Amino acid sequence: MRLIIAIFLPFLAFFTIGRPFAGIFCLILQITLIGWLPAAIWAVYALSQFKTDQKIERALANKKD
Repeated sequence: MRLIIAIFLPFLAFFTIGRPFAGIFCLILQITLIGWLPAAIWAVYALSQFKTDQKIERALANKKD
């Protein structure tokens, strides 16, 4: 679901992963028609990094136990 949001409403994807300042900057970028494509690519990239960070945190938490 977040991937669809990242493609169609890139700024909203940043708010869902807890990065409000990036979301505001992305909204400013998305306002221009030319800036929408880079904003969507950036949001998808940030979403993939968020998922990777979550996996690393879970692996470290399991390692401590």
